[in-house]
Amino acid sequence: MRNFTRLLTAACLTLALNSAWAAQPSAPGAKLHFIGLIDGATVSSPLDLTFASEGMDIVPAGTDKPHSGHHHLLIDTGLPALDQPIPKDANHLHFGKGQTETKLELSPGTHTLQLILGDKDHIPHQPPVVSEKITITVK
Repeated sequence: MRNFTRLLTAACLTLALNSAWAAQPSAPGAKLHFIGLIDGATVSSPLDLTFASEGMDIVPAGTDKPHSGHHHLLIDTGLPALDQPIPKDANHLHFGKGQTETKLELSPGTHTLQLILGDKDHIPHQPPVVSEKITITVK
């Protein structure tokens, strides 16, 4: 009986952890993009960035609302794991207050930028809502 109780407890804990990180569904056809910034652009730093979404509401992190999330800016990196919270570091900027614009300091040279929407827990939606990855040159 003791082994059964331990096994049941472990199974419940595993189920709870897996459901806590379950991706929320995105709206069909949802899209993200940068406003006024195109692939191949030459820009100066600091760079004023504005983010746009189609089909998803932009809300602060922690808001549990269908078809909503908040922006994450990926700088000089690829997509993060799509089944875990998006990291928070110099290459993964979080806009958890629901911001749709920022001023970004970048060093001179070539950089890549991409947006990804995270749900209330910073986990990418399923399917993920991402912008095209663009390459810019900072003069």
